[in-house]
Amino acid sequence: MFRIYKDTRFSKDKLPYKDHVGCHFRHIIGKDAHAPGFYMHLAPDEVFFGAGIWKAPNPELHKIRTAIVRNPERWEKVIKNRSLIKRFDGVDGEGLKRPPKEFDPDHTHIQNLKRKTFFVLQTVKPSSASKPEFIKEVGKAFSTAGPLVKFITEALGLSYLKQK
Repeated sequence: MFRIYKDTRFSKDKLPYKDHVGCHFRHIIGKDAHAPGFYMHLAPDEVFFGAGIWKAPNPELHKIRTAIVRNPERWEKVIKNRSLIKRFDGVDGEGLKRPPKEFDPDHTHIQNLKRKTFFVLQTVKPSSASKPEFIKEVGKAFSTAGPLVKFITEALGLSYLKQK
């Protein structure tokens, strides 16, 4: 879980606590919010959950982009999965305006190669978080997003499932 304290040094709002809860179920090797994994956000006015990697550092971004170029069929299978599109409306995330220098600007997946963030996100009504079926719904969403997280994790040279 993310800390409840806000960084108020540069904010006009000096209230010390956040008004939301964020939970990042990240890869075991990750030590911060930039690791691949699953996320849930609960606030009085918004509830959402999803998965992927947020603002990956440049070396990790390069590995993900290289994996897309080396295995475009596998990437296409991930991003064109009907369940993923139906639940999340596809993979999204902030991107560059121009293609990264090392990659072909005419590549089939250039829009994805320009991404700095790769994630899927589902927003629900805040009232749904208090219903008994909420946890199952989040579990289904995480399961649907699993192939995306697996692709990213393996692109980074990590194991997707924890080895026993």
